[in-house]
Amino acid sequence: MIRRIDLRGSTSSDYRDAVPRAELDVDAAVEAVRPICEAVRTGGAEAIRELSLRFDGVAPEQLRVPREALDRALAELDPAVRSGLEESIARLRRTCEAELEHDVTTSLGEGATVTHRMVPVRRVGLYAPGGLAPLVSSVVMNVVPAQVAGVSSIALASSPRKDHDGLPEPTILAACALLGVDEVYAVGGAQAIAMFAYGAGECERVDLVTGPGNIYTVAAKRLLKGRVGIDAEAGPTEIAILADDGADAAYVAADLVSQAEHDPQAASVLVTDSLRLADDVEAELEKQVLATRHTDRIRTALGGQQSGMVLVDDLQQGLEVVDAYAAEHLEIQTADAAAVAARVRNAGAIFVGPFAPVSLGDYCAGSNHVLPTGGCACHSSGLSVRSFLKAVHVVDYSREALAEVADHVVTLADAEDLPGHGEAVRVRFSR
Repeated sequence: MIRRIDLRGSTSSDYRDAVPRAELDVDAAVEAVRPICEAVRTGGAEAIRELSLRFDGVAPEQLRVPREALDRALAELDPAVRSGLEESIARLRRTCEAELEHDVTTSLGEGATVTHRMVPVRRVGLYAPGGLAPLVSSVVMNVVPAQVAGVSSIALASSPRKDHDGLPEPTILAACALLGVDEVYAVGGAQAIAMFAYGAGECERVDLVTGPGNIYTVAAKRLLKGRVGIDAEAGPTEIAILADDGADAAYVAADLVSQAEHDPQAASVLVTDSLRLADDVEAELEKQVLATRHTDRIRTALGGQQSGMVLVDDLQQGLEVVDAYAAEHLEIQTADAAAVAARVRNAGAIFVGPFAPVSLGDYCAGSNHVLPTGGCACHSSGLSVRSFLKAVHVVDYSREALAEVADHVVTLADAEDLPGHGEAVRVRFSR
């Protein structure tokens, strides 16, 4: 069901080409979405309705979801689901508030200050996938940090559903109502990203787009980056588990399955120095996959080239492998897991020990589940309050403070053959 990659005895110093990885041709997808985005740019709301009919099988009469539909979805929400959402919101809000950065002013002498001012993005477009698994949790993960950051204008889009009269999935609408987001659009995929980037119908263009999606959503983000800010080009979900002989095979298998059920392209990777554990996990996978609801989807994901069991000599090599993989989600199921986790450099989020499964982070850990994929965790971070803030330096110098460094400015300007720069300082002291 899942292939093995044996790296034991390897002397490589770079495992990036050895770890399992999906082949996602985003460039080809960009060409597929280019006419979609152009149609939205030129045709606006009417083009979006035509695209929705083609891709979603339904064309909503109005793109914006009526307020009464949001209120109705919340009123009809299962109380247990509402309770879970409220707990998820509360925990994420606490961690977001704790990480909120504040203005910092540095004094460089009398009359000379530089203030590092944090300014929220004015308007954002948030995307919540509504495909194989309508991700109501992604509503929470996008909206809460934007609200805590102080974003004043928030719009959210999710695919229209034939089985819901052209509206997005009801739990997604209920989560929006619960969070106080009333600008919601029944638009999915690349056309949603284009709507946010260009504006269409009632939707004013935004400054930043965030949220996960399929390869066509990712491709639209790549195509429109620059026209609009984006959080990341997040691909299919992935989990890596670094485990030793003491790990519970049933836990490990269940966690691999939990991510594989997202999507046939999802990646599930086990890195271990224990052949016994690898055998036991494989046996557990056979049992657990048969017992779950999405057997075919999970088998496809586990059997794909993006998934695998990687055998290593020892924990040190295992750490080198998971750092090379740079997983979206990394679980550490080893002895002294906290100490091992502290040695990891590259991961979107790290889950420590046997009682911190990735599914905890998907919903109620207080962390954000919108994370870098495809190895991007070696240079990028997950969605957070910082994603919705930008830093502005405010420079405030008096005449006397400028005089202290004027000669240095002029000298450096002359060294770069930019005499006008120096003259902009000299003129202030020439009369």
